[in-house]
Amino acid sequence: MTGAVAINVAANTNQPGFRGPLRSDGSFVYVPIPESEPTSERVPTYADLDLPLDVPPDVLETPVHLDPTFAEYACCDRYTYGDPHGVKARPLSELSAGDRAYFYATLEAPDGPADWMADAWGTYLIGEFTLARDPLEGDAFHDLSPGERERFAGNAHLKRDPFDAAVLLVGTDNSRLYDRAVPLSGARGVDANHVVTEWSADSGKGPWWRRPLRYDEGGARKLREWVRRADYPRVR
Repeated sequence: MTGAVAINVAANTNQPGFRGPLRSDGSFVYVPIPESEPTSERVPTYADLDLPLDVPPDVLETPVHLDPTFAEYACCDRYTYGDPHGVKARPLSELSAGDRAYFYATLEAPDGPADWMADAWGTYLIGEFTLARDPLEGDAFHDLSPGERERFAGNAHLKRDPFDAAVLLVGTDNSRLYDRAVPLSGARGVDANHVVTEWSADSGKGPWWRRPLRYDEGGARKLREWVRRADYPRVR
């Protein structure tokens, strides 16, 4: 294993206009962004996902860009991720089978947040993949055998017309959508904690919560231990 990469996913105040909620017990709701491109087949809507939150009525029938997929999540049966943008695709392409890709989201704080949560909104890890194979460059997808393509079935970028992924990932059964969010923010959502500023290659300056976070082997090891923690330090 050579390291890890964490990337931003999920709903935000631009798409679809609200963030997923963080609960006082640390649980959260993963809310995908809307699908912004034409698709070759029907894709799930927010109504299909039956999310445990009050989705605005005018958004309910909006198709979603369900990416990443987690086997334990609605309308999913495996772990896949695709991305068309070089800023994310490049660091992900540097990973290898057995490495971890992490997914983080900005989440809205609950009333009376716990000591380790950001006051209003914050950035949190919400899931991870252990890569089942080396990342696949999008241009190579159509060269795969039908059986190999099947591993990526259900990914949102395979449903876009045209297909547009620059990289595709598939996770092993050890991958997971977390039951509990893992903090990357300090007391203020805009402030990165040490998981970003000390363990990753990112400075934590500016809008760090939109950037891929790269971890070398040592940083990746510390990140794995951070995810395993049962409690997190007070940030207030």
